Amino acid sequence: MQLCVGTSLAIIIPTAWRSYQAHRARGLVVPEVLRLWTLPVIVGVAAGSLAAAVAPAGFFKIAFAVIAGIIAAKLLLGRESWALGSELPGPAVMRGYGFLMGLASSLMGISGGSLVTMLLTLYRKTIHQAVATASGIGVPITIAGTVGYALAGLPHQALLPPLSIGFVSAIGVVIAPISSYVAPIGARLAHRLARRWLEIGFGLFLLIASARFVVSLLSPV
Repeated sequence: MQLCVGTSLAIIIPTAWRSYQAHRARGLVVPEVLRLWTLPVIVGVAAGSLAAAVAPAGFFKIAFAVIAGIIAAKLLLGRESWALGSELPGPAVMRGYGFLMGLASSLMGISGGSLVTMLLTLYRKTIHQAVATASGIGVPITIAGTVGYALAGLPHQALLPPLSIGFVSAIGVVIAPISSYVAPIGARLAHRLARRWLEIGFGLFLLIASARFVVSLLSPV
């Protein structure tokens, strides 16, 4: 499971970068969030990488299922009235959020898009602003996560498949160029879709992914 998470983070690096560039060109990225979150998310990712070195695989499956399930429920069942505030909180709280975003993302093997989107929309940012900003914060998350998981897996190198660098599979990373190529297409599509369609699509995807891990936990092979 740790190899899957680490490889996922590595694959997302070019995708996150190209997606961020596409969104930034449309002027919807919230720079304040990137400024306050970059360092805290790296610290959070480092904490998640340390967990990868010692925690069992089931821990990561549970983390993914729980976090993704919560986000999916908010996207599918949430109402316009649900909010944590009309404006983003102060720097101290924002940095705390950044740490949590990095930690949760590194445990799930994602760039943080779903988490950041949920949080920012709860502070009255539009879904398009939230998605655009999430693409930007995904860059430091995925880079730090790839390095962290590679280092965390080095003590287990003898037990890992060939062509692995710690918990990062070089074979798996060949998917990266394809995902990077289609990232701008996704960014353009996101800006054309209505908010509710984005929420439903995003929520269903996370719900399906969460269910898959629940099934694997209940009936391990």
